[in-house]
Amino acid sequence: MATVTKLNLKAETGDCQRLEAEQSEAPAEISDSRTKRVVELGNGSEVIYIPRFLNYDQSWDYLEYLNKNIPWNRPTIRVFGRSCVQPRDTCYVASEGLPQLVYSGYQPHAYSWDEFPPLKDILDAVHKALPGSRFNSLLLNRYKGGDDYVGWHADDEKLYGPTPEIASLSFGCEREFLLKKKPDKTSRGKNTSGEPPRKRLKKDAFPDKHSFVLKHGSLLVMRGYTQRDWLHSVPKRVKADSLRINLTFRLVL
Repeated sequence: MATVTKLNLKAETGDCQRLEAEQSEAPAEISDSRTKRVVELGNGSEVIYIPRFLNYDQSWDYLEYLNKNIPWNRPTIRVFGRSCVQPRDTCYVASEGLPQLVYSGYQPHAYSWDEFPPLKDILDAVHKALPGSRFNSLLLNRYKGGDDYVGWHADDEKLYGPTPEIASLSFGCEREFLLKKKPDKTSRGKNTSGEPPRKRLKKDAFPDKHSFVLKHGSLLVMRGYTQRDWLHSVPKRVKADSLRINLTFRLVL
């Protein structure tokens, strides 16, 4: 990929930022704030969102570094028994001695933290912002435009344990992050309460869908039973034609 300067990156992501500014006129579940916001999903699941986790200029510097220096790869994976090219670039960084990560039939090479010193600085900042957290692995994703995406899934691999904490840091083009509750297998389509559907709906304090706009330099954290009970995705967006890089910090047990 050709070298991209900071000025070029800013110009490329300008359309995305204008797009999100237009979208923000509609009601949003989480407003643009510089403070940490906590969204309770119910049943021990929660999301923390910090829109301005890193300052603006620092975020551009990290975006430029990551775009130029990470050994990006677009692997072939298996989805529903079929082979396909993953619709985004990826790279995996992990501490020494951890179990191998395997997802969708693909086992990425684990790079060392020492190979990318700025990633260690970012990790330290995340740990400082989330007291008690301890991450030892990082999955990086690069979205080159609106056709790059990640479909509905949960990060519920056994190596993360039953209640994984996942911290997601975004750089570049703003993209929509969606959450939807997994279907209840035991009561799907059944009315066990004996109450009219409309009345039951009013009693539900926790919506089954949420939407976040992941801003440049923002941090989103999923905690508790979010991976057990919820699915998340970054869908295709035609007008999102600029670069986005996302870092997802995880703890491998």
